[in-house]
Amino acid sequence: MNITQQVASLPPYGNGTLPAGIRSRTIDNNNGLMVHVLEAGFETPGRPCLLLLHGFPELAYSWRKVMRPLAAAGYHVIAPDQRGYGRTTGWDGSYDADGDPFRILNMVRDATGLVYALGYRSVAGIAGHDAGSPVASWCALVRPDVFPKVALMSSPFPGPPAIPFNTANGGAPPRRAPTDDELDAELAKLPRPRKYYHNHQRLRGANDDMLHAPQGLHAFFRAYYHYKSADWKENKPHPLKSRTAEEIAKIPTYYVMDRDKGMAETVAPFIPSAAEIARCKWLTDAEVGVYVTEYSRTGFTGALQGYRVRRGNDPKTISELRTFSGRAIDVPACFIAGKSDWGSYQTPGALEAMQSTVCTDWRGTHFVDGAGHWVQQEQPEATSKLLLEFFSGAR
Repeated sequence: MNITQQVASLPPYGNGTLPAGIRSRTIDNNNGLMVHVLEAGFETPGRPCLLLLHGFPELAYSWRKVMRPLAAAGYHVIAPDQRGYGRTTGWDGSYDADGDPFRILNMVRDATGLVYALGYRSVAGIAGHDAGSPVASWCALVRPDVFPKVALMSSPFPGPPAIPFNTANGGAPPRRAPTDDELDAELAKLPRPRKYYHNHQRLRGANDDMLHAPQGLHAFFRAYYHYKSADWKENKPHPLKSRTAEEIAKIPTYYVMDRDKGMAETVAPFIPSAAEIARCKWLTDAEVGVYVTEYSRTGFTGALQGYRVRRGNDPKTISELRTFSGRAIDVPACFIAGKSDWGSYQTPGALEAMQSTVCTDWRGTHFVDGAGHWVQQEQPEATSKLLLEFFSGAR
């Protein structure tokens, strides 16, 4: 039995927790994947389409709470399990897999091919959360004809990498930001030695660290989601002055980890109490179980490929993306994040650049009360309202 047949034989997606009106199916995306999607508003043909891209460690399932409100407003809403995740097949799940299929421009091809497979030449808009945000950003920059509006969530887009300009005539090269490796070297020298999570997530052992967490995978997910949410009251983000070790070390350990700890050990002390779990209406134990079910089967390696080739300073990726140096996102764009989300500030200057130069048709920056990193899950009503106002043209 091949992997596609294995996925087809699995129990229904969502372990019985999917809201009514959302269906699960698999589509050939014209780019080597059989893409598992969640879909709402499919009953009426001819509706404008919205494409929603999830982050890490998430799934299409992470959009479940905003899909029906968007569909109720007249949209055909599609949320795929992205390459490397969930019930989408056609990707290599080994650590030593070829990284090229996971590079950002191929992820743009994944999204474009899926839109075409669904019978659309263009969508009404695209939204990307966390690791889905850079994919959505590049979709809008590279194919504005297909993706004419973009909502970025929790992860600001810093724009294409620069090419040194006028150097033949004495022009100074642009000031280079420290690489993740250089930043890590400085973080290691702090009185409390630290490391940047991007670098940790690229390591061969990062998958096993989470998949075989000593506390169990369910407890790992519960603590990870709690620690980055507004439920952890110590999440009080603010802009940082610079990308230096001393400034970056102000961020909680889910982003700037203690040097001697993996991610499972990092989040273990932050598992909520039984009373806190009972009060957590935005993520029930049954809903945590959906992530556990899917990641138990796939592992994290495919999802972690993004940290190896789409983030940081991978030379091949930078070379590829310099094709678009000097280009901006010219379609209407907005940013939505939880007010308690450090993701907005983990790359100093990116939020400001996105609003001023990286996007030329800026439609607003919105910080949602009562939400941390998982804004569309923690505060789905407020998030749905903002998305609808933006995509409908009201913002």
